Amino acid sequence: MLDGVTVRAASTVLVGRQPELAVLREALARARAGEPTTVLVGGEAGVGKTRLIEEFGAHVGAAGARLLVGQCLELGESGLPFAPFAAALRDVLRHDGPAVFAGYEAEFARLLPELARMPAGVAVPAGPALADTPRGYLFDLVTDLFRRIAEDRPLVLVIEDLHWADRSTRDLIGFLVRAARATRLLVVCTYRTDELHRGHPLRPFLAELDRVRGVDRIELGRLDRDGTAAVLTDLLGAEPAARAVDDVHDRTQGNPFFIEELAAAGGPVGCAAIPETLRDLLLARVDRLPEPAQRVLRIAAAGGTRFAHQLLAEVAGLPEAELEDALRAAVAGQLVVADPDGDYEFRHALVREAVHDDLLPGEHARLHARYAAAIEAQPHLVAAGRAPAEIAHHWYAAHDHPRALTAARSAAGAAAERYAYAEQSRLLERVLELWELVPDAADRLGMDHLRVLEETLTAAVTAGDLGRALTLTRAALAEVDSAAEPLRAACLLDQRGRLLALLGKSDGAAELREAYRLAAGAPGGADRLGVLADIAAHLMKVDPRAAASVAAEAMAGAAEIGTDLALLPTRIAVLHRTEDTPDLGLAELRRVEARARAAGDSRALVSALVFLSDVLYELGRYAESEEAAAAGVSEARRVGISRSIGAYLLSNRAEALIALGRWDEADATCAEAARIDPPGVSGLHWLQLRAGLRLARAHPAADELVGRALAFLGRPYLWPNHRLPLHELRVEAALAADDKVEAVGAARAALADPHLTDLPREGWPVLHAAARAAALAGDTALAAEVSALAAALPARHPAERAHRAHVAAILTGVAADGEELDAWRSAVARWRDTGQPYPLGRALLGLAEAAAAAGERDEVAAAVREAAEVATRLGAAPLGEQVATLARRVGLRGTGRPGPELLTSREREVLRLVAEGHSNSRIAERLFISPKTASVHVSRIIAKLDVTNRVEAAALAHRLGLLDPPPAPAQRRAR
Repeated sequence: MLDGVTVRAASTVLVGRQPELAVLREALARARAGEPTTVLVGGEAGVGKTRLIEEFGAHVGAAGARLLVGQCLELGESGLPFAPFAAALRDVLRHDGPAVFAGYEAEFARLLPELARMPAGVAVPAGPALADTPRGYLFDLVTDLFRRIAEDRPLVLVIEDLHWADRSTRDLIGFLVRAARATRLLVVCTYRTDELHRGHPLRPFLAELDRVRGVDRIELGRLDRDGTAAVLTDLLGAEPAARAVDDVHDRTQGNPFFIEELAAAGGPVGCAAIPETLRDLLLARVDRLPEPAQRVLRIAAAGGTRFAHQLLAEVAGLPEAELEDALRAAVAGQLVVADPDGDYEFRHALVREAVHDDLLPGEHARLHARYAAAIEAQPHLVAAGRAPAEIAHHWYAAHDHPRALTAARSAAGAAAERYAYAEQSRLLERVLELWELVPDAADRLGMDHLRVLEETLTAAVTAGDLGRALTLTRAALAEVDSAAEPLRAACLLDQRGRLLALLGKSDGAAELREAYRLAAGAPGGADRLGVLADIAAHLMKVDPRAAASVAAEAMAGAAEIGTDLALLPTRIAVLHRTEDTPDLGLAELRRVEARARAAGDSRALVSALVFLSDVLYELGRYAESEEAAAAGVSEARRVGISRSIGAYLLSNRAEALIALGRWDEADATCAEAARIDPPGVSGLHWLQLRAGLRLARAHPAADELVGRALAFLGRPYLWPNHRLPLHELRVEAALAADDKVEAVGAARAALADPHLTDLPREGWPVLHAAARAAALAGDTALAAEVSALAAALPARHPAERAHRAHVAAILTGVAADGEELDAWRSAVARWRDTGQPYPLGRALLGLAEAAAAAGERDEVAAAVREAAEVATRLGAAPLGEQVATLARRVGLRGTGRPGPELLTSREREVLRLVAEGHSNSRIAERLFISPKTASVHVSRIIAKLDVTNRVEAAALAHRLGLLDPPPAPAQRRAR
C-alpha cells in the first residue's frame, strides 16, 4: 500500500513531543535567568531524541542563544576521552578563533590537539604524566570557558549518545553540572535507555545526576497509533490507508525511526515483506543499494559511525572513482550523510550497527585489522589524538591479541598524558584481560604480569577508583613472592592498608604492620627507606607511636645516605602531631616548609601547607591557617594534585573561614571541594563542614547534606578524627529539629566513643553538643556524664578552653546551682578571645538568659544586641530567631534596646500564680476575676512567651526572672 509513493527519508514534523519540547524551552528560560540547568533526554534507539533536539536547536537559535553539539563515539570505555567536548570546542575554535581560550591553549590542546598545530599554536606538554590527576584544573578551565561564552548570550551544550561516553567524558559532564553555578548554561544529554544493561556504567552516573539540583530528566516514549499515522502522512505526502497504518504501527510499535525506515523501504500492505527482526529491518534499505555500495558500507561500518574519506580509501583499496560512486549511492539512499568537514557519517547509528553485525566473522576481523594497520601507518588519517585509542580498539576487534595487547598498553600511556586516568585504568585492565591470551606478553611489553597489576593499581588510585584498586592489591599480593621481593610486597601491603582505611572498611593496621615487618627485614637502600616513609605516613592516624618510630628509622637512614630530602612529606606528617611541644611542632613545620620551598619540592610543600594549616587552626590562629591553606590550594592546582592533597587544603581553608565568620567564602570553598569530588573518606571533611554550616543557616538542603555525611557512620571503620565530628553533627541535627529523644540518644552514642578523651580538638565540640542536648531535655544523668568526661579531657588551646567554659555554663544551668551568670560571663569571655563569632553568639544568648534571670536588664540588652548582630552578619537564621524570641520575652526590641514590657502587670500576677501551680479557677478566685478571664490571660501569656503550655511558661518565667516585679521607670533609666 506504500508502493509508488514518493517518500522523504525523514519526517519534517515533530509529532507527539510538545510536552518534552516545552520542558526544554522552560529549561532554556531558567538558564537565561542565570540558573544553570541540565536536561537528560532518554529513550530507546530511534524514538526521536535527535529529532527533538533538532527542533529545540531551531528554537535556541531563534531565541538568541548559542548552540554547541558534541557526540560520544562508539569506542566504549576504552575509547577516545572527551570526544564530545572536543567536537564542541572545535566549533568554538572555528567560530571564535584561538583567542577565546584566553592563553590556555596548551591546556586545551589536551582536548583539541589541532590547537598545537596552528600558526601561533602551543606545544602540548610532553613527558610522563603526573602521579596525581590535574583533571580538576582542566575541568575548571572548560567550565570557565563555557561561562565566558555564556556571558554574551545563553549557551546550550548538547551531548548526544551519552550511553557511549567514556569515563572521562562522564566525569567532565558531572563536574560541569555541579560547577556551573550562576552561569547561563543549559546542558542537554541524550542516551539510549535500551542500551543500559544492568552493569552499564551510565546507570549509576544518571542516578547520581538525578540527586543534583537543577537536573531534569525526560523519557521519550513511543508514538501512539495517531502519531504513527501523522508521521506516515508527512513522509508520504498523503494519508495512508488504515491497514497500512495499523501494519506499520504494529511492526514499529511507534518508533519514529522504524516508521521512517519502513516507509522509505516501501512494499505492499505497509512493508509486510520486510522481516520482523530489527537487523533485517535496518538492512532492508542497504540491500537496495548496488553491490559495490553495499561493500563500501560494510567496510565503512567497521570504522565507526563517522569515517574520513581518506581512511576509508586506504582500507577499501578501491580506485577513487569506484569509491566515490559507491558513496554517492549511499548518500542518495539516505544511509550516509556528508558533513562540512569532508567526512561521512551514517544517518543513524542503528544502520551502522546492523551492517557491522552482518559482517561475516572473517570479514569482521580482516576489516578491523586493516583499519588498525592503516591508522598505525598514517595516524593523521584520524582526528588528532584519536590514533592510539582507535588502534587499540581495532586490533581488539580484529582478535589480534598480541597487537591488541601492545596497542592497549600504548593507548593507556597516551590516555595518561591527556589526564584521562580512568581510561588509562580501563585500557590497562584490557592488557590484563589479554595477558593470558598472549604467550609472550611479558616480552612484548617488557614487564611481568605483576608490574602490569601495579601500574593498573596506580592508575585506578589516581582515577579515584579506590574499590577496584583494593581488588587489584589483593591480586598483586597473590602473585608477589614476599620472601624474594619483600619491598615489593611491603609496598603493596602499604597501599592496601591505606585503601582499606580510605574506603572505611578497616583501619588497615594489620596490613601496615606486616608491610613494616617485610620492609624492616629487606636490604637497605633508598627504595627501602621510601617504603618505610610511606608506611609511617599511613600509620600515623592508626598508631601514632608506631608511626613515629618507623618515621624516625626512615629519617635516620635517609640522613645517613643523604636522601632525607625525599622523605620530607613523611617528616611533615609526623611533625604535625608532636604533642610534647606547646606549638604542636609548628616551629619545626615552618622550617620544613622553608626547606621544601628552597628545594623546589612541590609535593613536600603542599604536604607542609596541609599540616601547617591544620596546626595553625588547632592553635587558634585562624587567619594564618586560612592563608596557608589558600596558598596550598594554589600550589596543588599548579602541580596537578588538587584532587588528592588539594582536597584536604580546601576543607582546611573552609574550616578556618567558618571559624573567622566568613561563611559565604567557606560555603564557596566547600562547593569547590565538592566539584573535585575526593574519593573515599577523604571527601568527608568538606561534607561534614558544609552540612554543619547549612544547619546553622537553616538551609533548605541541610537535611540532605547531613544525611549524606552521617551515612559514613555506617561504614565498618572511620578514623576517630573523622568519626567524632559526625557524632557532633548528628546531635546538632537533632537539636536543630528540636528532637529531644534523638538528641539525647545521639549524645549518649557520641559519649560512648572510646577515642573521645584521646582527641581534645574533636572531643570538646562533642561534649558541647551533648551538654546542649542534656539542657534541652533536662536530662541530669546525661549532664553528669558530660561533666565527668569534661573533667578528664584536656583543654590545651583557645577553642578547647572556650568549649570547656561553655560546657560548664550549660551544665550549671542544668544543675541550677546559682552560679549560672558568672559561668556564662566566663564562656563569653573565652569565645571572645578565640575570635570565633558563631559560638560567641551562642554564648551571648546563654548570657542574656542568665542575666535576665538575675535581673541584670542592661546586661541582657547588651548581650541580645551583640548576638543579634552576629546572627545577622553570619546569616545564622536559627540563632537570630532565638535571640529575637528572647528579646520579646524580656521586653526588648529586636535591636536589644528596652521596649515596652512584654507582660502587663495583671499578666505577671497571673503568671506568678501559674508558676505556683494554680488552676484557672483558683487563679480567678485569688484575683477576683471570672474563670473565663483567667483562661484568656493564660492563653495570652503562653502566646507572648512563645511556649506550648503553662508548664513551659512557668519554667521560662523562673529562668528569665519574669516573676519579679518590673523596675520603676526612674530606676530603669538610672540603670
